[in-house]
Amino acid sequence: MKAVILAGGLGTRLHPLTVDLPKPMVPLANRPLMSYIVELLAKHGFNDIRALLYHQPEVIKNYFGNGENFGVKIQYVEAPEDYGTAGAVKFACRDLREPVLVISADLITDFDLSQAVIFHRQKKALATVVLTRIENPLPYGIVITDKDSRIKSFFEKPSWSEVFSDTINAGIYVLEPKVLEYIPSEKAFDFSLDLFPLLLREKKPIFGYIADGYWKDIGQTEDYGRSHADVLRNRVKLKLLGQRLRENIWVGENVLISSSALLEGLGIIGDNSIVADEVRLSNTVIGRNCKIGRGAFLKECVIWDGVEVGSEAKLERAILGKGVKVGVRANLAEGVVVGDETEIGGDTDIRPFIKVWPRKVIEEGSTVSRSIIWREHWTKSIFGQYGVTGICNVEVTPQFAAALGAAFGSVLGRGTRISCSRDSHKASRMIHRALMAGVLSVGVNISNLEMVPIPINRFEIKFLKSQGGFHVRKSPFDPELLDLRFFDNKGMDLSSSFEKRVERRFFGEDFSRTTVEETGEVSFPFHRLAEEYKAGILEQLNLKAFPSSSFKLVIDYAFGTASQIFPSILGELGLEVVALDAYIDESKITKDKAAFEKSLHQMTKIVKSVGADLGVLLDTGAEKIFICDERGNIIDGRQALGIMALLVLKSRKNAAIAVPVSESKVIEELAHKYGGKVIRTKNNLKGVMEVAESGKVCFLGEGLGGFIFPEFMPAFDGMLSVCKLVECLSREKVKVSEICAETPPINLLSFEILCSSEQKGMVMRKAMDLAKDADRLETLDGLKFWHDGDWALILPDPSRPIIHLFAEANTKEKAQQLLNNYAKKINLIKEP
Repeated sequence: MKAVILAGGLGTRLHPLTVDLPKPMVPLANRPLMSYIVELLAKHGFNDIRALLYHQPEVIKNYFGNGENFGVKIQYVEAPEDYGTAGAVKFACRDLREPVLVISADLITDFDLSQAVIFHRQKKALATVVLTRIENPLPYGIVITDKDSRIKSFFEKPSWSEVFSDTINAGIYVLEPKVLEYIPSEKAFDFSLDLFPLLLREKKPIFGYIADGYWKDIGQTEDYGRSHADVLRNRVKLKLLGQRLRENIWVGENVLISSSALLEGLGIIGDNSIVADEVRLSNTVIGRNCKIGRGAFLKECVIWDGVEVGSEAKLERAILGKGVKVGVRANLAEGVVVGDETEIGGDTDIRPFIKVWPRKVIEEGSTVSRSIIWREHWTKSIFGQYGVTGICNVEVTPQFAAALGAAFGSVLGRGTRISCSRDSHKASRMIHRALMAGVLSVGVNISNLEMVPIPINRFEIKFLKSQGGFHVRKSPFDPELLDLRFFDNKGMDLSSSFEKRVERRFFGEDFSRTTVEETGEVSFPFHRLAEEYKAGILEQLNLKAFPSSSFKLVIDYAFGTASQIFPSILGELGLEVVALDAYIDESKITKDKAAFEKSLHQMTKIVKSVGADLGVLLDTGAEKIFICDERGNIIDGRQALGIMALLVLKSRKNAAIAVPVSESKVIEELAHKYGGKVIRTKNNLKGVMEVAESGKVCFLGEGLGGFIFPEFMPAFDGMLSVCKLVECLSREKVKVSEICAETPPINLLSFEILCSSEQKGMVMRKAMDLAKDADRLETLDGLKFWHDGDWALILPDPSRPIIHLFAEANTKEKAQQLLNNYAKKINLIKEP
């Protein structure tokens, strides 16, 4: 069989190591990554190899030549553009007449590829995906197979709620020639994102082979460092260079090691290197032609060729590129990565997790405490469930924000325009301005909305045609945190793929800086925008439905910026309003549970004392609402969702509405009663907004106070929600307590189970087996098991070490019993 090596990756997440070197040529134990792949292929009889090149192809060609030195024949194919993984294989294999094995060049593995081919033939598969099991499957593509190993579904770079297994796509495929017919020519087309889902839809025979052995994707510098530790501990079967000095120390030719040097643990020392007196090496890999000066201490380091380390220097878990020079008594702390040919002066102190780009000169005695690429926290991922969240001036600093703004703007492109806003806090103002500076530096123009609620920013983007935007706020939950929310050209939260593009720019310092005259411009459209937003809201309402006699509303603005805009809208509706906390106070933006409940109870007292029809508490961002009825009874979130859904269903014939998978089945009961339809969404904001944008529904809601009327905007808007609630109550001529009485009781309980990230994939994979005891299983988000109309949902938390468990039944007692039953099952899986 032929083999194809995908060797075109840019390796931006490995910067600064790959600034001057294609990723397949990054050395592992003093040999290029791709050399181990070529040897593995040769070992299993794949002697006819095609290497797909894209980035710095000559470096790879010069090293491997025609493959003769490796016992194989290598042909090189260079695509003129980035066609994606599948598209590149189609470009390279247009003449294919036999099965082919495809493998990535930046893997380290000792899988038995012969067994994968045997499996492929036995199953008569059109395509076979080699799979492996790992503890944390989030960065990879999860694959679900049936008992016959036939693939049922793919989840590319899933969230924890989509982790139904710890079995991932290992980036190795066996393909029949007919597969190429499904790949378009000279277009971007990916195996996991495009080809395999297409084959599944076509019901083609695509199978998964679970391989035994070692596997690691060298994606980031942390993976690179850990892979060396695995090599040294013999966890992977690789052919190492040099002779074994003792059990786990490998030494090349012409190496000079002082008799007073101390070599601890494991290690590799390349040809022609010198280790001077009193040097201490611990679990370290040293390249060729290196010099380690007297008394230097290196612990768990990776040192490339031609490096010189000065006397008494101290390096811990550092990675040094080719030709780096480290001065005497320099101190390189944990996680430091230094690019090729950088010179570090004597007595320099480089702080943890700093990354230094190639050919920099750091003067003697310097302290390096900042770097363009940030702390370990940020090298894993910048974006979380709600955008970017971090500790102010520790994780989210002005320098970080400026770089992130430049990355965001670079993805959007020079000459585009974005909208930006913030809350009233001084820390938000600081980071907001830093983000703006980064965006302007790459030639992107800004509409600075200053202090406005989040829905106003989204409105500006959608209706006034910005290409994106951001909002900075102090976290409503933690006084130390800042939230940076980013939006696309529809005012929606960024897609995961867009976030990845921004992260690649950020980590790679790949900013499209402009000349002086091309710097972006700033405009200030607040007053115009406030009037246009008001007009937009009023267009969404049936003004005739509002009562001629006064409707009395108590509203708590929670010291937020909605107090600057919403009063004029309520005035247009002729409502009698009692406003609470209707001024901006940056010290009261964040509320703990006690403060939130105090505000709710204060609102209920005012409602009763003034005889109001409705009480509403807005959150500080004006996205969500929390309500009480005319009697001062607080309506919990799930009941509020039932009320809103019922009012919409009554007002619109055959209405289609949507709620997340974790919400009550009562919503379906109400829809059935009024001829409506319910669509379930994923249990996160992005999933809800995607359905809102689809145009299939007229209302979406969740049980935490967030409601969407997508004809206006596919995002939560607390101000519109208040208006719609008053409109529906007035049209139906009912009080809140009366509409509550029409809503069936909700017997839905929830519970949290501690579960480490390392265990989540295993727990979800084994929990799939519980389906045999259920009537049916739904996997829209998490695992939802149905039992004679009752259900239980297992849903991993996207960031915390927790699994959420929900259960609903016709009575609270049955719901509690179902919840306890599944909690016991999960704990048994966790601790067999």
